[in-house]
Amino acid sequence: MADDAADGPEPGPGADAELDCLITRRETPEGTLVAVCDAAVLGETFDDGTVTLEVNEEFYAGEDAVAGGAEAVVEALYDADTANLVGEGCVAAAVDAGVIDADRVLEVGGTLHAQLLWL
Repeated sequence: MADDAADGPEPGPGADAELDCLITRRETPEGTLVAVCDAAVLGETFDDGTVTLEVNEEFYAGEDAVAGGAEAVVEALYDADTANLVGEGCVAAAVDAGVIDADRVLEVGGTLHAQLLWL
């Protein structure tokens, strides 16, 4: 059973039972990019006929991902220069914290998507 725990991301600060998200930070030439998704949508593809959104492990998870709840999501977004969020839970956490404007959230094929760019 100990091997099973090693397969998933380590719980990060702010992890809670109410919201299960994966948070990945990476440095780019443009600054810190944060990718956040609800754990439940990892591996899913959403399509609304115009936009296709793939929630792939390479971008949203991988070995650098940490699990976190609403507090960790908001903290990561404040540390980001730019961010991508996919899933009702993480987007709602960002909207509730005032980080994302609810009027700017997109619905894509049954899930929510938001992007953030601090200027």
